[in-house]
Amino acid sequence: MLTTTSIMGLHLRYRLWIAELNHDISILRILEDYRHDIMRKDMDPVALSESERFGERFMQTRTAIDDLRHIMHLDKMQLAAESRQGQQLPEKVAEAEHHQTLENQYLEYRKSFEQLKSDFINFENKWLR
Repeated sequence: MLTTTSIMGLHLRYRLWIAELNHDISILRILEDYRHDIMRKDMDPVALSESERFGERFMQTRTAIDDLRHIMHLDKMQLAAESRQGQQLPEKVAEAEHHQTLENQYLEYRKSFEQLKSDFINFENKWLR
């Protein structure tokens, strides 16, 4: 990742990812509202239990989003400061590994979030149609 990306490129990538995470928060809020609406209906006990598990998954996902956003925000600010000072990409292996690890965490989160949305749609189709 770091061999072809500038400091400003990393900064902009973090800005983009943070914006996507903010969007995901909005989606989670809508899914949670939808889940609450579903729970108001007379549902099978198995469906209610599954709905409660979604509530837990939504909370876990929100925690993951908050953790990622926090780290990215700090890194974004550091990269912006380095860019203003005219510094080049960090040559320290630890920093390069940190950025690569963060990218891997973000990509893993994306897969998990898409799976959560898909699972919830399947739940809705299974129990409420």
